[in-house]
Amino acid sequence: MQARFTISEIAKMQGISRQTLLFYDKIGLFKPSFVDTNGYRYYDAKKLDVLDTICIMKDLGMSLKAIKDFLVSYDIDKTIASLKSQSTIIDKKIDELRLKKERIEAKVLKLKEIAHKDDLDTIKIIHQAEMYLYLEEVKEPNDLEAISIATKACFTKALKKGFEVYLQSGVIVPYKRIIEGHYIEASFAFLPLKREVDNTMVIKEGDCIEAYHLGDYLSIGKTYEKILKYCKDHELEIVSDSYEFALNDYLSTSLEKDYVTKIIFYVKSGK
Repeated sequence: MQARFTISEIAKMQGISRQTLLFYDKIGLFKPSFVDTNGYRYYDAKKLDVLDTICIMKDLGMSLKAIKDFLVSYDIDKTIASLKSQSTIIDKKIDELRLKKERIEAKVLKLKEIAHKDDLDTIKIIHQAEMYLYLEEVKEPNDLEAISIATKACFTKALKKGFEVYLQSGVIVPYKRIIEGHYIEASFAFLPLKREVDNTMVIKEGDCIEAYHLGDYLSIGKTYEKILKYCKDHELEIVSDSYEFALNDYLSTSLEKDYVTKIIFYVKSGK
């Protein structure tokens, strides 16, 4: 007489739950060999091989639908094709995980830099390397709410397109608005990228004023006033809009007083 196993025995042997086996039965992936008049499920020894195949395929990351399709009828060629297909999927997931790890490491590095930087209140001249910015227009009235909406849209579109974005965002504030005192009326939200892609704004390298604003965003005007005074005192002409980089923001602190925003303007000597 052929050996039969109950659902509890199968679950124990395979190390999975009864609920999982019932679910597999429900979706037609793994059905019992026999169901008696009382509704008890029994499985023969051959079914153990099928369940073992399902568990191995699932452990390799295959979806239940893909496993179900595979089990309809398979031979060595179909097995090779299925495994190669799954290997490609795993490669893609590895790339995605690698990018996520890079995002985390880049954010940690930036946070460490500002955590141990003792000259955040110093305005200085730097030579800025070429930058690649993925842009999203900020709609009128160009206020904080509009900036937040544009930033979220920027992240969503960039991630959907598979761009190598990091856990950092920023905004462009037109110089004209700044000298008029409209310090938080941004024209674009942006995400810095490692390389140029479609619809990327390329900012050429050049000399810049660099300053850091400490505190909530609504008070950023006081830092802009310091920058404008510094440029006047040092006979520097501002030749670009403002590029603001959110270094420490809501992603890394719940305290607005600890926000850190880097501001750069491209400048040239006015002498």
